[in-house]
Amino acid sequence: MKQIMKYFKNYKVKAILAPLFKMLEASFELLVPLVMANIIDIGIKNGDKPYIYKMALLMIGLGLIGLACSITAQYFSAKTAMGFGKELRYDLFKHIETLSYTEIDEIGASTLITRMTSDVNQIQTGVNMFLRLFMRSPFIVFGAAIMAFTVDAHVAKVFLITLPVLIVIVFGIMLITIPLYKKVQSRLDSVLLSTRENLSGVRVIRAFNQEENEKNDFCGKTELLTKEQIFVGKISSFLNPLTYAVINLSIVAIIWLGAGRVEEGLLLQGSVYALVNYMSQILIELVKLANLIVTETKAVACANRVGQVLLTKSSQIYPDAVGFDTTGSKSGEHAGSDVKVQFVGAGLTYKNAKEPSIEGVNLEVKKGETIGIIGGTGSGKSTFVNLIPRFYDCTEGKVLIDGIDVKDYPKEELIEKIGIVPQKAVLFSGSIEDNMRWGKADASEEDINLALEIAQAKAFVEEKEGGIKFLLNQGAKNLSGGQKQRLTIARALVKKPEILILDDSSSALDYATDAALRMAIKEKTDNMTVFIVSQRSSSIMYADKILVLDDGQIVGMGTHDELLASCEVYQEICSSQNKAKDDEDKKDAADAAYEGGVFA
Repeated sequence: MKQIMKYFKNYKVKAILAPLFKMLEASFELLVPLVMANIIDIGIKNGDKPYIYKMALLMIGLGLIGLACSITAQYFSAKTAMGFGKELRYDLFKHIETLSYTEIDEIGASTLITRMTSDVNQIQTGVNMFLRLFMRSPFIVFGAAIMAFTVDAHVAKVFLITLPVLIVIVFGIMLITIPLYKKVQSRLDSVLLSTRENLSGVRVIRAFNQEENEKNDFCGKTELLTKEQIFVGKISSFLNPLTYAVINLSIVAIIWLGAGRVEEGLLLQGSVYALVNYMSQILIELVKLANLIVTETKAVACANRVGQVLLTKSSQIYPDAVGFDTTGSKSGEHAGSDVKVQFVGAGLTYKNAKEPSIEGVNLEVKKGETIGIIGGTGSGKSTFVNLIPRFYDCTEGKVLIDGIDVKDYPKEELIEKIGIVPQKAVLFSGSIEDNMRWGKADASEEDINLALEIAQAKAFVEEKEGGIKFLLNQGAKNLSGGQKQRLTIARALVKKPEILILDDSSSALDYATDAALRMAIKEKTDNMTVFIVSQRSSSIMYADKILVLDDGQIVGMGTHDELLASCEVYQEICSSQNKAKDDEDKKDAADAAYEGGVFA
């Protein structure tokens, strides 16, 4: 909560003025029954119309002043809540951007989205309601009771009995229902998860003819949610009848006692009306207060969730860019040599994992070399290349670029050297040109066209309406999988990185296009160092060096021919992929595209 409270510092004055104006409005509201009592006891009793009109105008004046106070309070509370929420949401997003993959994996991306949207919205609502009602409702409840004693202390004793009974009923039901509502919310989460899975996996469900099973599963979860909602609803439904029964019995008691006092000449009829009015005000405000506390309970829970994220610090610390020697004066033993990337006993064990995903990697990659990385599913291929841009830090050993440990690079310097094409092709809504400029904000049209040409994307882009101005929808659903992959490769090439990482980013490309892409990268880039992660042996067979990973360890290293002769794992991979009859045709197409083997 401490992390959240600091966002009030720019809204201290507004946060104080909002409840003050609400209390001022409540003060005028408490005066209305007394004015009405005077109208009855003096104006109506004596038939004094001018007095009635004067008091009526006074009531209208009180109402208008109260309305002005209410609008002012609402303005200040809304400004405070919305400004508070804006700053909190901005800082939360900014903080999440600083977290490493380790923290994001641990917390969960979906949870972070929920906390930045739904939780912050709930906190905003809680702040708004708190400023408007938290002081107003108790003020009216106790103010009405006090005002009742100023009218007639004998009859007002009813308030001393009614008020504790109402508090017990309202807050008793509230305390019972709050944990039940939390349970209902968890059931709702389950229903929403099922809905999301069914919508995102609708093709898989239909492909395996599982519609009926999914319907039955969804119906079961919905039925549980319905039962629990009905159960908690039944408990909550006691609130109104019980409170109204107590209030009505209290009103009966007030009228009965008041009638006796009126008959004795100790109390006026208007005063009885005022007492009844004060009792009604207490009922309304107690119900409001109960609802407010439920809202604030949710808001506090959400604030704690958001606070946990803000307290989470990144496990990665980047040095300051000021004074960083880009020529490599922080030198390592290979500074100034032709070694571009070096792994020294590098290993990674993911947080909370029992076994390392990568261990004991020693490798030197020279400038301009193409390194192919292959292995079975879960062998650590993506983990291996993720160590280079420091998506994850080595838990043992180190990774050097130009002789400098990647941990010694300022973030901007490190990312500037590396172009990354992830496994999943992610493009953003907007034009193709906008997406290309993610690689380099000031890229010229010539730079973009060259990158598109190397990525084998220029032909289909030119066919689109507007060319590079063609608008992509959300998730680039108006492109095929292969087109999206080629554009993500072009986006990485626009910045002309020194190191290019292709993490299984050509899986949707045919063999000829894949081969032409790799040939273009070799011929049309300035001695770029390339890492190619692939499941297909044909995609990496012409690499200068091929790494074969198995269970996080390098079990083979060499050229295609060397590994075929010496590495059993590589032999098995190639054998399983060469069983298809057309595999020779695929190799011939690749050979032709490389004109005898550019990578040989």
